[in-house]
Amino acid sequence: MEVVWAPQWGSQRSFLACPIYEVLFEGTRGPGKTDALLMDFAQHCGHGFGPYWRGVLFRETYPQLADVVAKSKRLFFRMFPGVKFNSSDYVWTWPTGEQLFLRHMRVEDDYWNYHGHEYPWIGWEELTNWANSACYDSMKACSRSAHPGMPRKYRSTANPYGVGHAWVKEYFIDPAPPGGIIEDQNGLQRVRIKGFYFENKALMSADPTYVAKLMSISDPNKRKAWLGADWNIVSGGMFDGVYREEVHVLRPFEIPPRWRIDRSFDWGSSRPFSVGWWAVADGTEAQVGIDPDGEPVKRTFFRGSLIRVAEWYGWSGKANEGCRMLASEIARGIVKKEKEMGWAGRVRPGPADSSIFDTQNGVCIADDMARAQVNWERADKSPGSRRNGWERLRDYFNAGLSHPMESPGIFTFDTCRQFIRTVPSLPRDEKDPDDVDTGAEDHVGDECRYRVLMQPRIASAVPLSM
Repeated sequence: MEVVWAPQWGSQRSFLACPIYEVLFEGTRGPGKTDALLMDFAQHCGHGFGPYWRGVLFRETYPQLADVVAKSKRLFFRMFPGVKFNSSDYVWTWPTGEQLFLRHMRVEDDYWNYHGHEYPWIGWEELTNWANSACYDSMKACSRSAHPGMPRKYRSTANPYGVGHAWVKEYFIDPAPPGGIIEDQNGLQRVRIKGFYFENKALMSADPTYVAKLMSISDPNKRKAWLGADWNIVSGGMFDGVYREEVHVLRPFEIPPRWRIDRSFDWGSSRPFSVGWWAVADGTEAQVGIDPDGEPVKRTFFRGSLIRVAEWYGWSGKANEGCRMLASEIARGIVKKEKEMGWAGRVRPGPADSSIFDTQNGVCIADDMARAQVNWERADKSPGSRRNGWERLRDYFNAGLSHPMESPGIFTFDTCRQFIRTVPSLPRDEKDPDDVDTGAEDHVGDECRYRVLMQPRIASAVPLSM
C-alpha cells in the first residue's frame, strides 16, 4: 500500500496527537505546518461522524488560500477515494459526508457570515497575518457541535513576524514555554507546539539549499524569525532598524528634580486608553544605577530626550479591548497615581487625543477630566500629522543608537510593559507604508506619537527648576 503522507517525528506528530482544545503550531519556516493543519482535520474523516464532522480553515484573503488548495489537492485526492472539491465554493466533501470549507476572513464583521454555524474543527493558517485577535476570538462562538463524543478543535499555525506578531506572542508565546499548558479563567486550555525545519526530512532531502536560502535573507529580524523561530524580534514594523531593546529599555532611576515631567493621553472606551508619563532630560547628569563596587553610575541624556517613566493602560486584559472606564474615573485614577508616585503638583499637562475636546450632546471629555484637576493640551492631528509623528518617533529611536547622542532620543523604563509589548512591533500599513496599520494595537503608539510631535515646542523650554 502506498503511503501518501505520514506525520514526521517531532512537532507534526505532537500536533496531530494533541488533546488540548486550542493549539498553535509555531516555529521556523519549513516543518510542514500547513500539511499538519490539513491532516488534523482529515484524520477524523471516515470515523463515523459523517456530516457532523465539519471544519472551516481560514486565511486572511482568498488569494492566500491558493497554497492551501494546492496542498490539499495533492493530499486528499490520493488519500481519500471519492473525495470531491468544489472549486467555485472552495469546499471539500468526503464520500461519508464530512466537509472542510476553505474560507477567508479579513475583518471582525466577516464573522457574521458564519454566525449560527457549527464547526467542531476550526483552523487558522498563518495566524500572524491578522493584525489583532478579533476574528480569531469571534469564531470561537461557532466552535461547537450537538453530536455526542465529537472532538472540538481550535487549531492554528504561525511563524514569528507579521502584523499580528505582538498579539500572537502575548497570547501563546509569553505565558508558557512550548508544550506548557495555559489555562484561562474559564478553564479552557491552550498550548503551543514548536516545529523546526530540520524535522522535515522530506524537505531537507528534496531541497538541500533551503537553509542557505533562509540564511541569505538580508533582514535580520526575518532571519531570526524564520530560521531561528525567535519571537523576540521587531516584526516587519514601523521601527525596524531603529529600535533595540538593550538600548531603549532602561532600569528605573530617580528622576532629577530639575527635569520636567508631563503626560500624554490616547482616549479609548471600547478600545484601550493609554496614559504615559514622561521625564524630559535637560542635559544634566542623572544617576541611573550603582556599579558592583557600590559607586553611582551616571549618564547624560541629550537635552530634550524623553524617558517614559510610567504608564497606565486601560484594557480588559485582552489585546485591543478596552475597559470602558468613564473619563471622570480615568482622571481620578491619574490624580491618585501621581500622588502615589510622589509627583503631585509636578506633572505638566501634555498632549491628548483631540477627540476629547469635542462636545457631543453637551458632554466634553476634556471638561470632565478638568473638573478632576487633570488638564491636557490638544494633540497635533493636522493633515499629515500621523506620518510626521511616526517618522519623528523613528528619529527619536534612532538618536538613542548614537554614542554620543547628537539629538533627542526616546527611552522607556522596563516597568512600562505595554509600551514594550506593543510599540516596537507596530506594523506598517500595507497600502501606506509611512503609516501604521490602524488594525493593530496602536494606542500606546498613538499616545507616544502625540508626545514627540509636541516635543519641539517644549524641548527649548525645559525648566531649570520646578
